[in-house]
Amino acid sequence: MNQTKAPYPQVLVSVDTVVLTLQDDALHVVLVRRSQPPFEGVWALPGGYIHAQEDADAQDSAVRVLRDKVGIAGAYLEQLATFSGPARDPRGWSVAIAYCALVSSAQLPQHDGVKLVPVAALGQLPFDHHAIVASALARVRNKSQYSSLPVHLCGETFTLPQLQQVYEGILGEPLNKVSFRRKMDEMQLLEAVPGAMRSGGAHRPAQLYRVRAPFQQALALSVRGL
Repeated sequence: MNQTKAPYPQVLVSVDTVVLTLQDDALHVVLVRRSQPPFEGVWALPGGYIHAQEDADAQDSAVRVLRDKVGIAGAYLEQLATFSGPARDPRGWSVAIAYCALVSSAQLPQHDGVKLVPVAALGQLPFDHHAIVASALARVRNKSQYSSLPVHLCGETFTLPQLQQVYEGILGEPLNKVSFRRKMDEMQLLEAVPGAMRSGGAHRPAQLYRVRAPFQQALALSVRGL
């Protein structure tokens, strides 16, 4: 007996990226203005369809989206979760593979199509982008307790007090200086930049550090949390 399979509706597959940076000691998310429907002209997370003929995998798609829509390359990037269903996109049943990227504010380009918004004041976002941002924030704050994740919000070089401020900005609470520096030593994450010091005004110059090569696109882990 011949059986004819019913055609299935097309499922939309895309990537969405939560780009986080630290400004004025507070976490901010990068939004881009959508150039086409749905929600044309609305500020949203950077995202786009997977290009099957071009992208090796979903992470490659996310890297392309960050390059083409935000103008950044080389950001620390990790996959968050998959968001799916018939209601998240008015165009139809869709799957979005969400990523989180961490960059220093110095890496962000300045142009009209991109803006920074404090995570505490995001306002209305299209699709399910609020849920995606919430997932990213939970991931970053949790992993900051036991890993080197926050260093990816720093510039190429930084002092230990500056790095501690970054951790505190993410976690939203002050950290003990001695315990913090012990954790950094335990993770073997940093190396001093030879002969590089930063003047602190009335304070004595502070040693500049950078992330050791093995951890520039990976994380160092601590046995115990901060």
